[in-house]
Amino acid sequence: MNVATIEFPILPAPSQADVSLLGTSAAMQEVLRLIERVGPTDASVLLTGESGSGKELAAQLIHRRSARHQGPFVAINCGAVPAGLIEAELFGHEKGSFTGAIRAHAGVFERAHGGTLLLDEVTEMPLDMQTRLLRVLETRKFYRVGASVELVTDVRVIAATNRCPLKAVESAQLREDLLYRLAVFPIAMPPLRARGSDVDLLAEHFLSELNARAGTQKRLSAVARMMLKQHSWPGNVRELKNCIERAFILGDEVLEPAPLIQSGGTPRGAQSADSRERLDIRVGSRIEDMERSLIEATLDHFQGNKRRAADALGCSLKTLYNKLNGYSQNQEFASN
Repeated sequence: MNVATIEFPILPAPSQADVSLLGTSAAMQEVLRLIERVGPTDASVLLTGESGSGKELAAQLIHRRSARHQGPFVAINCGAVPAGLIEAELFGHEKGSFTGAIRAHAGVFERAHGGTLLLDEVTEMPLDMQTRLLRVLETRKFYRVGASVELVTDVRVIAATNRCPLKAVESAQLREDLLYRLAVFPIAMPPLRARGSDVDLLAEHFLSELNARAGTQKRLSAVARMMLKQHSWPGNVRELKNCIERAFILGDEVLEPAPLIQSGGTPRGAQSADSRERLDIRVGSRIEDMERSLIEATLDHFQGNKRRAADALGCSLKTLYNKLNGYSQNQEFASN
């Protein structure tokens, strides 16, 4: 199966690093459409979405679609910097301005001058620094820590968070005025479970990369594909990539469901808060039995609608009918 590529009229299509953004699902196509529209502008963008959904990759793509694409792209994880150092990381500091400042340091607003600055996990920034950040965004001017000379910055700011921005405002984790300043153009990154056939697309891509590096021709079995599609993917694309790599290491020529099972025996099958949508499969079950259980459970879920069940299972309606006819014939044979 070939990985679909997205064509861009000005800049090249996404590189290998952007594979998380590739997809034919309506959800991902909408994200790419929004990036196409906002990329050439200088508007601030707020990217929201779960961890591993591709927010930083989306920010990089926005940068490459902009007039600033020849300038630097600088990212800072606001939640990973200690509160006492966040000011120096954002705005820089002069030598001797505080204990440990043995040399002058340019902050991210300086380093990103003429390009794009990604403020990742912006809701984790201390509130007092959010106040200073808001002023810099409005005036484009700032001071290094320990300096008396005001500097001017020319950056496009993209912010990202895995929290709901409005809930972060309600819980006093994010200033409301800063939210409005950052969210000129909001883009919600869809979780992998909402991207339908993109799961298969990405799984094939990751597997192809591993095959190319190892000189092998391993492939996923039909049952393994179905299990991948039924998993809820709380870790999103990052989790899928790790899952395929683990299965590749443990599997032989055809990757069966067993290597995709989490430690502890929990199957990577359909997972939902509603136990009626969860299929429990014992380790060591016959592949044929697992496939039949999954097909029958999917049919039950869609109340016998075979076309919807076939779409969810990723197979043709004819294939589904053939499977069901086979089960019926086996049952008649067993009863005779």
